[in-house]
Amino acid sequence: MKQSGLDLDLSRKKTRKRLFLQEMEQVVAWTALEELIAPYYGEGRTGRPPFALQSMRRLHFIQQWFNLSDQAMEEALFDVPLYRQFAGLDGQTRLPEESTIPRFRHRLERYKLAEKMLSVVNEMLQSKGLLLREGTAVDATLIAAPSSTKNKDGQRDPEMCQSKKGQQYYSGMKCHIGMTADSGLVHTVRGTSGNVSDVVGHYTAA
Repeated sequence: MKQSGLDLDLSRKKTRKRLFLQEMEQVVAWTALEELIAPYYGEGRTGRPPFALQSMRRLHFIQQWFNLSDQAMEEALFDVPLYRQFAGLDGQTRLPEESTIPRFRHRLERYKLAEKMLSVVNEMLQSKGLLLREGTAVDATLIAAPSSTKNKDGQRDPEMCQSKKGQQYYSGMKCHIGMTADSGLVHTVRGTSGNVSDVVGHYTAA
């Protein structure tokens, strides 16, 4: 068998993605967030046992940070060991599926936990002098979703609405991101249906 003569140690390369996740490991108030979500997280008394809250919480953040759809997040868990490591899923016999990921997000939405989580993170960042609110810029990004009816009701997700970008129509949601104009730090994130105008989203996120 021919050897290349090059022995790569992939764990030593400090990529930007790896460095970012290492910084988030230190910066985000993970324990406070877990305490916030825990009372609303199911214990899985029937069916397959749920994934650990710690893993799903981190997975939710990865999805937001890297702008991944539910399907892309599921596939990334198989393709990107760094994501599995950060979410504490290494060595697991199964990984969260495309249907599992939105259920966790919908639970956060049902109990209005996303806003509380963002407040916790912002308070922590402010205490470290890492967040400035003056001069807000807002960007609205379409998050496309497949127009699938493969669910127990045989219907499309009612939160996924049609929106037009250029000459093409998309079905999905819209993410309104508020950030400081001078530093580019994100201070507010709001998710809306895809048919909500950017102007409305601007005042919602600001």
